[in-house]
Parts: sequence; C-alpha cells; structure tokens
Amino acid sequence: MKIYIIGSVGSGKTTLARNIAKKTEIAAYELDNVVWEHRPDGDRRRIPAERDAILQDILKKDSWIIEGAQYADWVLPALRSADRIIFLDPPNRVIQHRIVKRFIQQKLHLEEANYRPTFHMLWMMFQWSAQFQKEGRSQILHMLNSFQEKTVILKVKKDLNKTVSL
Repeated sequence: MKIYIIGSVGSGKTTLARNIAKKTEIAAYELDNVVWEHRPDGDRRRIPAERDAILQDILKKDSWIIEGAQYADWVLPALRSADRIIFLDPPNRVIQHRIVKRFIQQKLHLEEANYRPTFHMLWMMFQWSAQFQKEGRSQILHMLNSFQEKTVILKVKKDLNKTVSL
C-alpha cells in the first residue's frame, strides 16, 4: 500500500500517518524531512536534485506513507505512485486550535518537534495556515483533479473511520 497524505499545517497529517504506520507497519515519511536536512548547526534546505533523489528512493519501496503540506510539481511523482491520496481539509478553526495545542505540547516537552518551538515559529505556522486557506487549498484541489479515483477528502475526524479503509 502506498498512501499520500496532504493538508495544511495543523490538519493532522503527521498524526494520521503515524497511526496508519503503527496499524499497518508501513514506514511513514514526512516531506519536511525530505526538503530540510536537520543539522546541529541549523537546518539546511536541500537543493532540488538532492530533495528529488531522496523522494525517488522512498518511491522505490514496495509500500510507504508520505505526508506533507507541499503541493509543488516535485511531489507529482508521489501522487502518481500512490494507491490512495488523503486530503485532510478540516475547518480553519480546528487547524488554528491544533497549531496552538501542538506549540504548548512542544514547549512542555510532551511532543517532539523537528524544529525549535519558538514564538516566531508559532507565528509562521499561523502564516502558513493563512496562506494555505488563501491559495494552497484551491491549488491542491486543482492538482488532485487528475487523481479523483484514488483521492479521499476528509473534513472532520469522524469521517476518517467511515472513509479510509486500509
């Protein structure tokens, strides 16, 4: 099974990917870790060739779960290869609540982060969420038109059990 999960920051992508991975024992990959190399002296954005090579290595596997907010052309090979695409599209108020909840949990060291949970990062999360609502959502829906037969759009958590059969 090859599953691609897409949605805004705070939509529940990572949580869903981890839950499916635990249930199915399929490896889950965060696109943020494909785009960024985390180093002790600070994160470094990978050059496109390096990023694309890492994605291609993941796509060669028999099964995978890939999750991310990215909707640029470089992710199209993953969308084409996926058996199931899940677009998490909860209401904006839910996303904002989750962003704040995640920030508090990370500050209290109850949840790990791939970045330092600073107030600047919290502000950036809200900015990315607003950008997603303004442009990203419609661009993703347009991009997913080519994959309608394998795409599921989930707006509320209770739809997950009814719609996603693995």
